Amino acid sequence: MPSLTSLSSARTARHTATARRLSAICGTLLAVLLCALSVGASSASAHAALTSTGPGDGSVVKTAPTEVTLNFSEGVLLSKDSVRVLDPKGKRVDTGKTGHAGGKASTAAVGLHSGLPDGTFTVAWKAVSEDSHPVSGAFTFSIGAPSKTTVKVSSGGDSNTAVGTLYGIGRYAAYAGFAALVGGCVFAGVCRSSRPVRKIAVGGWVTVFAATLMLLLLRGPYTDGEGLGGIADLGRLGDVLSTKPGAALLSRLVLLGAAAAFLAVLFGSYTRRSEDPETDARRRQDLAFGLGFGGTVVAVGLAATWAMAEHASVGIQRQLAMPVDVIHLIAVAVWLGGLASLAVTLRAGEPIERAAVRRFSRLAFGSVVALAVTGLYQSWRQVGSWGALTDTEYGRWLLVKVGLVAVLVGIAAVSRRWTGRLTDGTATAKSEAEAESEGKAEGKAAVKAAQPVRTGAAATAEAASGGGSDAEGATGGATEGGAESGAGSPAEDPVRTAQLARQQAAKDKTATQRRRDGDPERSGLRRSVIAETVVAVVLLAVATVLSGTQPGRAETKQSAAAATNPGVLNVDPVSVEIPYDTGSKSGRGNAVVMIDPALPGDNALHVFLTDRADRPVDVAELKVSLTLEEKAIGPLRIPLERLSTGHWGAKTVQLPMAGTWQLSLTVRTSDIDQVTETRNVKVAQ
Repeated sequence: MPSLTSLSSARTARHTATARRLSAICGTLLAVLLCALSVGASSASAHAALTSTGPGDGSVVKTAPTEVTLNFSEGVLLSKDSVRVLDPKGKRVDTGKTGHAGGKASTAAVGLHSGLPDGTFTVAWKAVSEDSHPVSGAFTFSIGAPSKTTVKVSSGGDSNTAVGTLYGIGRYAAYAGFAALVGGCVFAGVCRSSRPVRKIAVGGWVTVFAATLMLLLLRGPYTDGEGLGGIADLGRLGDVLSTKPGAALLSRLVLLGAAAAFLAVLFGSYTRRSEDPETDARRRQDLAFGLGFGGTVVAVGLAATWAMAEHASVGIQRQLAMPVDVIHLIAVAVWLGGLASLAVTLRAGEPIERAAVRRFSRLAFGSVVALAVTGLYQSWRQVGSWGALTDTEYGRWLLVKVGLVAVLVGIAAVSRRWTGRLTDGTATAKSEAEAESEGKAEGKAAVKAAQPVRTGAAATAEAASGGGSDAEGATGGATEGGAESGAGSPAEDPVRTAQLARQQAAKDKTATQRRRDGDPERSGLRRSVIAETVVAVVLLAVATVLSGTQPGRAETKQSAAAATNPGVLNVDPVSVEIPYDTGSKSGRGNAVVMIDPALPGDNALHVFLTDRADRPVDVAELKVSLTLEEKAIGPLRIPLERLSTGHWGAKTVQLPMAGTWQLSLTVRTSDIDQVTETRNVKVAQ
């Protein structure tokens, strides 16, 4: 039969392999999500969407405008070079003074120099949306008539790839550090404080501090679309701090200073014990009140640095959305950071009472309830409709987040069942064993310090009379010492002493793992908590992606605005009814030609043919052309595509300017029977 030691070793090996697999899965999922965060930054960061321009994109105007205006779906922050207008040769023709048109925060406008020549002009723009994400793009318009242009401007790159990737990683690190800091401190104060928990909390503080510094340095290059070399330009740091996101990052650094003092008290004075139990209880009670109040203020302040600069600060019901977002962030931190603290405590084999685990279980349940309530409100506010939940990128990521939360709650239910089975017997026995071991070690150390260093035979005799686990290693060491003393060397060999210390540490670690794995309830709880932590890491990555994705409500409004095109004249499509008769018995019918939106620039043209009974009918050939006689433009022949019975269309019809255009429709019903009819259509400016 296999021995208990071999069974314990096999069980330990299985647990180690499971932990490694979970770590590998966590790392892979996290890497994939970070890639999605960085690679999809250009499309996901378009929070303030360009809804219309004046002049319109691709339009042709008769006379040169005095300014160029842009309208956005939400407020934007502008710089001096936010809007640049370039002539066909690439020379700037704007005045360089960009501002908000009519004082509206959702607009941008720049004046133009007088005497501009005819041709195609390029407008390159960049701005920062109210929720801190940079947006940029370009469009063209023509004066008089379109022309060739040598200007090449990217139409959608938000930022340099390397800078965008680092900025995304910094945002994730800041969220993770905040969760570890707040959750670790709450776990230490409410449940149990230990060295592993202290490492979680302090590590979270270091992470969020370093990430905030990195974000502050990257903010300028990130919003301006520059490379990593822009980090060295510290002169722009003042411009960054004058913006809402920069002020939020600076406030976060200041609050982290207060958080450092909080950590020093929580893991220093609060955990220190005095000889008088009554005095110690009163001191800890006073400190507990101060720590609770101060910690709450610092945690709320840190969470507000996100709420006041990101999605919650933009859109409907801002006054309500920002406090709700603060509650949501703190609930996430208490739950996920507490999970990490419980996981490292169980992993290290630290003694933890059943009551402490149950306190965290109740704390986690309260956090889940807060997350559910605030999450429902945020989902309604950011998505807006059931259609946006599946048709927008934000909605799809939100569904992924909801699925992960459901998985996390399911694993948490398993953890609660393991918590109900816990007993304090193993933890108590372990504490007593550790106390006894520490007492023996201190006694031996005191005796050893009081005795003089012995050499030769004396050391050998002392080692031979030694007891416990020290006798095995001491015999060999003493023998070597005796041999060395005969040569006049010191009895204690430093190399041998270090070797014995490592052996003893390995034995202690093995004993700790054996005691830890010998309790099936705590082993089961540890595995379920580790599984929760793995899912929580992935969930946090998804939440980071969501914070960098345009909300579904805003994307829906953007699409609606683009469809109605409010930046130019909002007119109905032009529809012309043209009866025709090719001379044959079946050559009589009716044609309806529709031009949408009948404005300069891109248009769609549709032709519908019916017979005398209003039934769709096909013909042998159909031709359409447009001519602007007063400007000697045309005829512009429109290539038509048959879409269905009696329906032809052209998706792109470029009309260079407004005016009264002559539409010619040619219908051929046989090899010899055809007719051409003309009508006038009005293209508005």
